[in-house]
Amino acid sequence: MSGRSPAGPLMAEHRVIERMLAILEDQLGVMIETHAADPAVIDTAVDFIRTYADRCHHGKEEDILFRRLEDKPLDDELAEVMAELVEDHVRGRSMTRSLHEANTRYRAGDAAALGEIESCVRELAEFYPAHIGKEDRHFFKPCLEYFTNAEKEAMLADFDEFDRTLIHEKYRGIVEDLERATR
Repeated sequence: MSGRSPAGPLMAEHRVIERMLAILEDQLGVMIETHAADPAVIDTAVDFIRTYADRCHHGKEEDILFRRLEDKPLDDELAEVMAELVEDHVRGRSMTRSLHEANTRYRAGDAAALGEIESCVRELAEFYPAHIGKEDRHFFKPCLEYFTNAEKEAMLADFDEFDRTLIHEKYRGIVEDLERATR
């Protein structure tokens, strides 16, 4: 085996997600102080969460790691943690959708949406560190013990392929959306 663990890339992605969360927390402080949000920063954060945290990171977990774990005889505790993680991903998507919707209303002039933006940012800033900690400290290492070295190598190759195709998927979708909107 190359010495790389499938947990390595996932944990490295967690560190990038944590950096975005720090930016969002800083923005929350600015919003509270100035009674205003920067819709462009919120849009960028939403795109980051949807594309990087959810589609890229959670995509690798759900589409590759979790799917392969379905064929393994997981102990009850680990199976329960995996189910919680899937629920967390759904919850994260919902929070991100709420942030996007509040930001859209705020940009359109609904000043009351600022409170919702603040609430969503606060909720995301509390949610993701707990979710990341659950994966880093209680899930990745024990679940990887169910795989052979060859299976781990294959998973790493699949992670790399997933990353290679993601940008094409994203921007092909943008073009398709624009084509539909402009016809």
